[in-house]
Amino acid sequence: MHVFITGGTGLIGSAVLPELLGHGHTVLALARSDASARAVEAAGAEPLRGGLADLDVLRAGAGRADGVIHLAFGNDFSTAEALARSVAEESAAIATLGEALTGSDRPFVTVSGTPWVPGRASTEADPLPTDGPVGGRGVAVMGALGLAARGVRSSAVRLPRTVHNRGDGGFAGLLTGIARRTGVSGYPGDGSQRWPAVHALDAAVLFRLALEQAPAGSAWHAVDDEGDAVRDIAAVIGRRLGLPVEPVPEEAFGPLGAIFATDQPSSSAHTRDALGWKPTHPRLLEDLENIVKG
Repeated sequence: MHVFITGGTGLIGSAVLPELLGHGHTVLALARSDASARAVEAAGAEPLRGGLADLDVLRAGAGRADGVIHLAFGNDFSTAEALARSVAEESAAIATLGEALTGSDRPFVTVSGTPWVPGRASTEADPLPTDGPVGGRGVAVMGALGLAARGVRSSAVRLPRTVHNRGDGGFAGLLTGIARRTGVSGYPGDGSQRWPAVHALDAAVLFRLALEQAPAGSAWHAVDDEGDAVRDIAAVIGRRLGLPVEPVPEEAFGPLGAIFATDQPSSSAHTRDALGWKPTHPRLLEDLENIVKG
């Protein structure tokens, strides 16, 4: 299959790209800079110059492909306004890609976060939230899944709060960055809230399986760790960086503070059973041991 992928040089995309190539697919990858284009070529794929806001480029990429995997996101969490812009940009991109695939029966794999459900681990059957700081992502992905009724084999891989590799990535990576800046490995509340996690290389396998096998309109959970207590995550970060581990106000985490403070474990039992997905790489607390002081 010839696959068009956005976000192919990010933490997750850089794992998905070789996973696809290693299983006989060819890849056309969106590249917003010369450096990204060189990285795409070095990996053995073809770059398509443009950014997520270049909707004509996205249409062209989808038009050349047998299937699409969308991974790109602005990832500016500095302010509520910046986060809203990233969500709006992605929403327009998803709508454009979906429209380009309408009526073709080609696969379209989108990405979102796992939902949170009070009192239990979320499952693939739970709906995505459509309110809150990143609710717009839920709206966009649900719209993409709705394209199943319009001749698109759309599916959604739901990623946990931390997708990690070599101790970096996701919410745990954000905690590490904040700890480096502030001199404290902090966590909101009492730190008992749980975050699910997955290694990027395991997540990449699930994206490929969804591309190849997922029925139209289906959702899947790329979850290995069902939920690690945030204070345990902060404890490893603090030890690796030689910093104190302390509770800090929710507001210290900016627009993500409310999400950081939420208990949000998640299950992938259905995904494992239905697609045969079997994570094999280190779990989060083990992988965080790769954090280097300095």
